[in-house]
Amino acid sequence: MHRDSNSNAPQTPKQRHRKRSNEGIPDTSKANGGNLLVDDQNKYRSFMIRARSTVWMILAFALIIYMGHLYITAMIIVIQIIMAKELFNLLRRSHEDRQLPGFRLLNWHFFFTAMLFVYGCILSQRLVNTVTPDKVLYHFVSTLIKYHTVSCYSSYITGFVWFIVTLKKKTYKYQFGQYAWTHMILIVVFVQSSFTVASIFEGIFWFLLPATLIIINDIAAYIFGFFFGRTPLIKLSPKKTWEGFIGASFSTIISAFVLANVLGRSQWFTCPRKDLSTGWLHCDPGPLFKPDYYSLGEFLPEWFPWKEISILPVQWHAVCFGLFASIIAPFGGFFASGFKRAFNIKDFGDSIPGHGGITDRMDCQMVMAVFAYIYHQSFVVPQSLSVEMILDQILMNLSLEEQQALFVKLGQILQQGAMGKS
Repeated sequence: MHRDSNSNAPQTPKQRHRKRSNEGIPDTSKANGGNLLVDDQNKYRSFMIRARSTVWMILAFALIIYMGHLYITAMIIVIQIIMAKELFNLLRRSHEDRQLPGFRLLNWHFFFTAMLFVYGCILSQRLVNTVTPDKVLYHFVSTLIKYHTVSCYSSYITGFVWFIVTLKKKTYKYQFGQYAWTHMILIVVFVQSSFTVASIFEGIFWFLLPATLIIINDIAAYIFGFFFGRTPLIKLSPKKTWEGFIGASFSTIISAFVLANVLGRSQWFTCPRKDLSTGWLHCDPGPLFKPDYYSLGEFLPEWFPWKEISILPVQWHAVCFGLFASIIAPFGGFFASGFKRAFNIKDFGDSIPGHGGITDRMDCQMVMAVFAYIYHQSFVVPQSLSVEMILDQILMNLSLEEQQALFVKLGQILQQGAMGKS
């Protein structure tokens, strides 16, 4: 009788979890009459576990939002590291890893190189603005930013050479598989979720609204499916139903319109952060966050107390976010479901009771994060260059001497223009 050579090898916690998940998939489908939540015999116990975890996550999320931009960014970084850990573990095999000491470290080398590059690009201008008053520190930071790209490239090439040098006979396929898997994680997971940080510093509003809509959509889909779900939606996710999908869509769109009005009236949420400080923000909210008033006198009886309503222009943008969060973003979850089925696992991890791993909760968020950033840059940010944008580029890319020379040159040009007009 053939026996697996690895059958006596000690199992990692991830392998034990994967084994439990594999065994649980068919049993669940048989026990609840087709996997629909409305027919699940254990749904109330699962509901309570999931509800408790959800409440704790929402409270922790609200506290971090209250603390500000840097703390939100730190939360995103921690989430990215945990997601990378869950996904790195997915294709690892202990037998091959024992033959390749230090090979796991190479995956993290690529991960942190990508993190240095992406966050360097996103936060460089904010870092310059933070250290500008200190000339020595400003010069040091400016030098780092100037050589940021070449430093990241050198780090990547170091990892590339490291990978080639450590190639070992009989493990080529495994090593190249891990190399490709690492880059897939960086592209599909890390780069997408990094758009979130870019949105945070444009104003917490542009991070909080999309993220909250995904949470609302997920909760609403679960509740509507829990009580009314009868019609399966997609085979990749057997517990998803049309009733849950439609109910969640209406709930998300309405919530988007209302929530944008609430968040859009606070400068803490709407003001962009130009540096890496943690102080309170003051800014001109801009036309998107200044209310327009509409009279209701023609449509309502005289006894009705409200004669007009105020709507922020940004609420119409929020409707677009709600549509995307309810119709397109769930496909991120379907993609993750198909991916898990391809590897015959139930969840990516077990760090959140009732929810699975961090990756299981971030699948739709990643899709939404990219959309929110692209939408903001395309339809909200002015497309023409502004004086503020030009000044930002001057401060980031020119030395102090070059800035002084530019100032003198502009003075000469303005003086000649004034003389010409006279």
